Amino acid sequence: MTDSEFDIRSLPFPEALRWLRENGEPADPRTDIDTGSLRRRFPRLANVETHDLTIETPYGAQPARAYRDNSADSSGRGLVWVHGGAFIGGYLDMPESNWVALELAARGIPVLAVDYSKCLGDVHYPVPSDDVIAAWEYGLAHSADLLGVGPEALYLGGASAGGALTSGAAARLRDGGGTVPAGLVLVYPVAHPDGAHPGSIPDPAAPHAQLSLNYAGSAEALYDPHVFAGLGSGEGFPRTIVVVCEHDGLRPSGEAFAALLDEGGVDVTLHLEPGADHAHINEPSDPTALPTIEVIAAWMRA
Repeated sequence: MTDSEFDIRSLPFPEALRWLRENGEPADPRTDIDTGSLRRRFPRLANVETHDLTIETPYGAQPARAYRDNSADSSGRGLVWVHGGAFIGGYLDMPESNWVALELAARGIPVLAVDYSKCLGDVHYPVPSDDVIAAWEYGLAHSADLLGVGPEALYLGGASAGGALTSGAAARLRDGGGTVPAGLVLVYPVAHPDGAHPGSIPDPAAPHAQLSLNYAGSAEALYDPHVFAGLGSGEGFPRTIVVVCEHDGLRPSGEAFAALLDEGGVDVTLHLEPGADHAHINEPSDPTALPTIEVIAAWMRA
């Protein structure tokens, strides 16, 4: 099997974890997802300026990147954005981070895209959650300089595992007296330890349950509402949009979390993307990806 044919998702979870520990993030075989290629494919992205930086967290420095288009009609709101990757992978140059941020910035929504510690080896919750909270606090402190918006207009969001981390961070901020985001943007989020069956006891043999346990770090932590926000109360969350995909096996988790927020009196919007599957915004050529970007942008401006 050549490097271009290798797909780590084809490995059993223990083998995938071991491979990542030994080799790091596998190369993406796509040749058209770098920023230069994206600008050529989508001329609307031409005026987005980017700035790479690092954010100090309790566990060391994490890379981040600010996106801003001063020629765009400003929404008056900014976003701290966290990519997915099953808690074990993902990086700032993947489309779910880079392309999404470019597209939103071109629509007048400046973005601070951030990275976090991956759950490899002995790393588990709260390490990546602490990283996200550190990035959120950095965004609050530097929102005016980096994004041109005040901290009161800063939103937090993420996709998949990033949705778990950001919803969990929002719950921690709410319960710990921190600054809760002005809004929450969640795309196919994992808000429960078994995203396909919210409310059920996770099957330890199921692949998704293995990912959840690896993130949580213990069977007890699987039921902590700061680890998986869908297990707690919906009260006190900010205005939220939850995007779920028609063909996503984890769709029930997002739908259940939206219902939980609604029961808690939160202004929540549940958007179903027709024809889409999990990770669709990680593929710019997917015809269902851009509609999700448009829905998020319109919701943030509303």
